[in-house]
Amino acid sequence: MFDTRELGRRPGALKRLSRTVDSPGDLGTEVIGVPADAQVEVELRLESVMDGVLVTGTARAPLTGECVRCLEPLSHQCEADFQELFSYPDADDRSRPADTGDDAEEETFRIEGELFDLEPVLRDAVVLSLPLQPVCQEDCPGLCPECGVRIAAEPGHQHDEAVDIRWAALQELTGSQGTGEPAAEQAKSPRSGGDEPQEK
Repeated sequence: MFDTRELGRRPGALKRLSRTVDSPGDLGTEVIGVPADAQVEVELRLESVMDGVLVTGTARAPLTGECVRCLEPLSHQCEADFQELFSYPDADDRSRPADTGDDAEEETFRIEGELFDLEPVLRDAVVLSLPLQPVCQEDCPGLCPECGVRIAAEPGHQHDEAVDIRWAALQELTGSQGTGEPAAEQAKSPRSGGDEPQEK
C-alpha cells in the first residue's frame, strides 16, 4: 500500500518515491517469471489530479525460467512501465462518458483511506512485459532433432547421414532398375528378341 496524504488534493501536486517490495508471487508464465522470493524495485511518480492520483512508474525485477529452444535454465532482468489513475472514493463520475459494451468491464482502481494498492497494476505490467518465447541467447541453435543433445555445447555435433525409412523402398526400386527395365517388364516387351508370329 502507498500513502497519498502528502499530496493532499491539490491538482498538480507531485511526489516521487522509490521503494523495494517483495514479489507478490505468480508473476510469470509457465516458462519464465519473477521468483516468489525475489524483490521488485519500484520507482513512482504520483501526481494529484481532479479525480484522484495519477501513478506513473517503472518496476524492475529478476526473472528465471528456461530457454524454449534448448531447455537450459536462464535468468534475465525485467523492466516494466505502467500508468494508472487511482480515483478518490467520492470522485464525481457524472462528468465521465457512460461505459457501454466491453468498456463496462474495465477495472477501475480507487484510493481507500488515503492509500492505494499497487499490486494489481504491478502484476499486469510485469506479466505483459515478459517475453513470449524466452531464449538463453538470440542465436541459440536448440537441441539436436536426432538425439536431443544441446547443440551449443557441442558445436561440431552431427550424425552420419541415415536413409529415411520412408524413402528406402523407393531407393531400392531405383537401384534394381539399373540402366533398363526390370526383367519381368523386358519379358513382356515385344522387343525381347523372341519370334513374332507371321501373318499368313
